[in-house]
Amino acid sequence: MLVKWFKRLVYTVLALFILLNIMAAFHAYKFTHFYTNIPPAKKPEQMSAGEKASAIFFGINYAKSKVVDSLQIAHDTVNIKTMDSVRLESWYIKADSNAKGTILMFHGHGSSKSGIIREATAFHTMGWNVVMTDFRAHGNSEGEICTIGANEAKDVKAVWDFVKAKDEKNIVLWGISLGAATTLKAVHDFQLQPQKIILEMPFGTLTDAVKGRLRTMHLPEQPLSTLLAFWGGIEQGFWAFNMNPELFAADIKCPVLVQWGVGDKRVTEQETNTIFTNISSKEKTLVRYEESGHESLCKKENQKWMSSVGSFLNK
Repeated sequence: MLVKWFKRLVYTVLALFILLNIMAAFHAYKFTHFYTNIPPAKKPEQMSAGEKASAIFFGINYAKSKVVDSLQIAHDTVNIKTMDSVRLESWYIKADSNAKGTILMFHGHGSSKSGIIREATAFHTMGWNVVMTDFRAHGNSEGEICTIGANEAKDVKAVWDFVKAKDEKNIVLWGISLGAATTLKAVHDFQLQPQKIILEMPFGTLTDAVKGRLRTMHLPEQPLSTLLAFWGGIEQGFWAFNMNPELFAADIKCPVLVQWGVGDKRVTEQETNTIFTNISSKEKTLVRYEESGHESLCKKENQKWMSSVGSFLNK
């Protein structure tokens, strides 16, 4: 009898393990894909019982972000090809002949260059050229697959090469969330040497990024975060556990400004402190925003952002 019950227990645990992995594989696939011509995903409270069940077991289809050109500054739309032949769309804002240099800007997961217009306008007001780019699978750029920084580092490199070809000597990299983490990977992968870097809320590892998303959904972090990261990487052809911005930070030699909102539910203070500690540069500054979460710090605490960023760029 004992052996019989033990076998049942083993089979039950095995069945649950297989089911959990199947669910994780579905969710990882949906999390790394954006679809055109579909409506925005419904909020849980708007779903029927059947839709909720489908979302739990199979994940949610996410619409590709749309670009709304509300930028009130004259700008050119340019197309840039990556080394793996993905077409990216960028907005190139030129300052006057006395421009201080060029700032390359990279948005967060599920956003687009439309989402960073406020920051771009501020940089232009400070006297900089600005290049804002839609990551692959976002906005008006090609593709439907987002690898949470693994391949997006090639997007950063492509924009870097585009600006370097214009003989720009003073290049600053700015990124928020996914954009910040991807910037760290690009510096590591391609030995980029910008004059300065501004990182806003980068995640520490890809697994940490998944944990942050699960927290916002009120789901347990383990074992889901490990399974989602594993299956997402397997499905997209990379080893997810090598996507470690906190380690890539060691390759930064130039002055760095790291910024983080105290109310951030996605990126923890520990992740932020680890990245900051690992940055090799002796010229580094960490600014905490007491009233902000995982959002535009420029919008939420504009005066503080303008002061912190302005002082950093003018050093």
